[in-house]
Amino acid sequence: MDQALLEQVSSQDYLDILLPRKTSDQFFEALYGDASDGAYDIRLEFISANNKRIVLAFNLTQRPGKCLVCSLTYGLPNVFFRHPLINIKGMIKKIEEQGVKIKKWQLGDTEENSSSLHVIPFFLDLE
Repeated sequence: MDQALLEQVSSQDYLDILLPRKTSDQFFEALYGDASDGAYDIRLEFISANNKRIVLAFNLTQRPGKCLVCSLTYGLPNVFFRHPLINIKGMIKKIEEQGVKIKKWQLGDTEENSSSLHVIPFFLDLE
């Protein structure tokens, strides 16, 4: 993958376009009827890249006064896989529109980095 393309798709500004910050509130509003009931904020972040794979991650960061560990994040990869607000297929399409050819993608299992940060890896295998 060329360096300019990598810099584009790995920039936090671009990732925030793919998954806008307001999505967390919209997700919890759809789930619970009230955004303030959400225990975490969801943010897409760049992890690494090479010629065969881009690794991104959905970082779930605990909100003040909430319990991230209590919020059953281990089932989220299956929820994110098909949730229309997260819209992974739409993200893939937008990344491909930048010139990245994606052969397949998958979500990894939720990783508990700390009590206030859980991470869902997002693997993009390149053609």
